[in-house]
Amino acid sequence: MLIPCLACESRFGPDEYFSACSDYNRGLDLVSWTCPRCGNRDDLRVLPGELGFGYPHAGRFDALLRVPGLRRHRGDLRLDISLDRACWQVMTRLRQPA
Repeated sequence: MLIPCLACESRFGPDEYFSACSDYNRGLDLVSWTCPRCGNRDDLRVLPGELGFGYPHAGRFDALLRVPGLRRHRGDLRLDISLDRACWQVMTRLRQPA
């Protein structure tokens, strides 16, 4: 299975794709992802069986990509993403008070 970058249309295997996730915002339930090829930054929501891209709108987040077998587990300071037997952790970057 290959997962595309929505900006440059490059396609990545799950390991390369989820390894490019850099931050998990638990409050908004968003993961930051930067394309390894074009540098485009997207926020996405990891949902059971799918990835959602875009922005929260009317209490929902549009899912554009189905990823069969994708699972997630929300921790206090991280999101665990698993697919088949592989697992990736996206840590929450602690923000400094202004």
